[in-house]
Amino acid sequence: MPQIELKNVSKYILKNINLTIEDKELLALVGPNGSGKSTLLNIISGLIDYEGEVFFDGKKMDTIPAHKRGVGYLFQDLALFPHLDVASNISYGLKAQNYPEKVIEERVKELMGALHISKLKERYPQNLSGGEKQRVAIARAIAPFQKILLLDEPTSSLDAQTSKYFRAEICSLLKGLEITSVFVIHDLLGAEEIADRIAIIHNGQIEQLATPADIFFRPQTDIVSEFIGKPNILNCDECRILSSGLIEIVSGDMNIVLPYEGTAIKKIAIPPHDIYISSTKPPGPALNRYKGTITEIIPLRSLVRLKVAIGGNSLLAEMPLETFNEMDLEVGSSVYVIVKLRRLRYFES
Repeated sequence: MPQIELKNVSKYILKNINLTIEDKELLALVGPNGSGKSTLLNIISGLIDYEGEVFFDGKKMDTIPAHKRGVGYLFQDLALFPHLDVASNISYGLKAQNYPEKVIEERVKELMGALHISKLKERYPQNLSGGEKQRVAIARAIAPFQKILLLDEPTSSLDAQTSKYFRAEICSLLKGLEITSVFVIHDLLGAEEIADRIAIIHNGQIEQLATPADIFFRPQTDIVSEFIGKPNILNCDECRILSSGLIEIVSGDMNIVLPYEGTAIKKIAIPPHDIYISSTKPPGPALNRYKGTITEIIPLRSLVRLKVAIGGNSLLAEMPLETFNEMDLEVGSSVYVIVKLRRLRYFES
């Protein structure tokens, strides 16, 4: 499957983009609305004109029309044909490209099995759930043996739990089929779950292209750091495995417990919005709970960031402005701090 290379590509907000997407890689494009993510997909697919050059495995594609580029495209609205059943939706592209009937039948059967939709073969789109429609749309997009798949926020209409399962299915399927994929997604956590690398796009520029771990633990610009929520990065001084699936990290004056699978941990990241601040001692177990002192207050528009000293450690926390005003906090106030266990990330040595 091909490597994708963009050289000095410009269109609309995008200016002189240089980007290489490796063979069989799943790349996630993440950024605010209007940053140029969907435009980048349209350029790769050939759906719009652009300045610059696009190469697939070193072959220049700029004069190749969209229908001959071998690119599958899963749009945000899915665009299933309402008058065709599931099998006919999936086989549509194969028939349009005049594949033999036997090949079409085997390919449709293969994809329906891989995506667990074999029982839906004769159903029509109006009788499918949101997740089922997503699976049918993916099968249709890659049915004509496409070498590249572009996905434009395909999980945006699904609830959080369904999205999580669907992303995992997509990732497993695409890795199994060895398809080079570019996935536009608004949820950074979702991108972290599936992507080999993440490209953070802001105002038409790629601010950083890196692995999920490097994005969180080594943000290269202030824009990336702000976009990922200015996470607190703590060094691990000591690790103690507590039981199967749990480990205790010692970092300065803090002992932190988190879910764990793997080798020794080098660093952990704690997003400020996942730190809970209370002026009174909250009920519950003492797990990942500390007492600290506010050392700095940073007002934003609808939020307030607090720097809290916990022994020799300093954490940046975040809370709604309304909540901050209700608590009547100030520099020097003693507060209780809870670090949410499920949202901790770690970097393995």
